[in-house]
Amino acid sequence: MEIGDLRKILISACLLGKKVRYDGGALSVDDQIVEQWRSEGRIVSVCPEVEAGMSIPRPPAEIFKGSGKGVLNGEVDVIENDGGKVTNEFLAGASIALNLCRKFDIDIAVLAEFSPSCGSTAIYDGSFSGKKVPGMGVTAALLREHGVHVFSQYEIAQANTALLATSS
Repeated sequence: MEIGDLRKILISACLLGKKVRYDGGALSVDDQIVEQWRSEGRIVSVCPEVEAGMSIPRPPAEIFKGSGKGVLNGEVDVIENDGGKVTNEFLAGASIALNLCRKFDIDIAVLAEFSPSCGSTAIYDGSFSGKKVPGMGVTAALLREHGVHVFSQYEIAQANTALLATSS
């Protein structure tokens, strides 16, 4: 197999050290598996909020009384801590991430846990109090709806196992 034929993996840009988070920071992971993916050219980087045109820095945003699935279904909104509604931006970012998965035939993603876009098992509750609740962010929910296996930065080994299992 040619190195260019290796399966790609979608990864949150902040986990790769890119300063794209709402506060202008990164959430860099120091992991040998990620470094191997990087050296193999497997990584497709995305920050759904930035791809959707949101600024860096930007006000913190949380899903108000719900999860990404509720946002996708039009039942709840993503709001900023100053009350601004950014639901459309989060939906646009999720669509961009899904389009990247389609373009590069990606079915594995490693996304930043707790993010209103990328959280895969837990997100903040919408009260801006730091309380986390079970649930998925908007991008994670959309990707899962379309068959992409979503992992957090705490599940890189499991993501690698899944990636190797699907590699041809």
